[in-house]
Amino acid sequence: MSKGKNQKLKLYRLYYYLLRKTDENHSVTMKQIREELEKYDITADRKSLYNDIDETKILGIKVEGRQIGRNYFYRVIQKHFELAELKLLVDAIQSAKFISEKKSRVLIKKLEEFASEYEAQELQRQVVMSGRVKTMNESIYYNVDEIHHAIGENRRITFNYWKWNLNKEMILKKDGNLYEVSPWALCWDDENYYLIAFDENEQKIKHYRVDKMKNITMTDDLRNGRNHFEHFDVAEYMKRSFGMFGGDSELVKLRVKNDLVGVIIDRFGKDVSLFPDDKEHFLVHVKVNVSNQFFAWVFGLGTGIEIMGPEKVRAQIQSYIADVCKIYKYH
Repeated sequence: MSKGKNQKLKLYRLYYYLLRKTDENHSVTMKQIREELEKYDITADRKSLYNDIDETKILGIKVEGRQIGRNYFYRVIQKHFELAELKLLVDAIQSAKFISEKKSRVLIKKLEEFASEYEAQELQRQVVMSGRVKTMNESIYYNVDEIHHAIGENRRITFNYWKWNLNKEMILKKDGNLYEVSPWALCWDDENYYLIAFDENEQKIKHYRVDKMKNITMTDDLRNGRNHFEHFDVAEYMKRSFGMFGGDSELVKLRVKNDLVGVIIDRFGKDVSLFPDDKEHFLVHVKVNVSNQFFAWVFGLGTGIEIMGPEKVRAQIQSYIADVCKIYKYH
């Protein structure tokens, strides 16, 4: 048998065909495999294909052959990703606000390459069911990459920062003047990507929405603020920053109804210490960044939670509630 012109692609074409055309519920015959290879001017006899099918495991898949009647059927039984894993990745991509709708489709299309054509249809159904609000900043991936590069090179960055106006236009903050900070970490909270950085002018740690950053440029200046990050815990920072809103860090004492214990653990983790107060309540001390966002979280739990101290924080939430009540007074 004379060889085709593309024999070097034989194993790759075999791998791709099996991966895309077979799964737990779909198989192909040896005849179908040979016909597929012939489309690419690749010839193969049965004996060599048996060896090739066995060698696909070096490419990350495992193929099973089984006899049904007079024919042998082949299917992939182990691959790079299980369908359930791909669905989780698709859901994560769609849930992330910082990934635009356009980029979401591109990424999901790439993930489909790791599934059979039949399984890929299930992933596409999830795409149709989407409808979440997405960023419109297509450059976020390059932003993240540039920030990681600056962190790795121990350099500061400059950038523009934008916000929306009432005309639904993106306008630059600080009249378009550049921000300059020392980047130290990236985190993902509430479906958004944030840069955690040190601001030399204000001598404090600050964070920025990555999808609202433009024109990121790494400078030649070394980062500063290292002493602020020697014992910095990103997870702890995110936990105490409600909605990533800033504010003075305070150790707050809360009195909480027993049936809200799950809410406290979900928010602050299992390491918090809970102290019984009476039959219906417990006390807990948590470190939070005191902001209106924190007060809104407390207020949203109604009579189930009370800030017991410090006294200045009690006064702040009383003022917050009073200001909200003024809005709803009848004129």
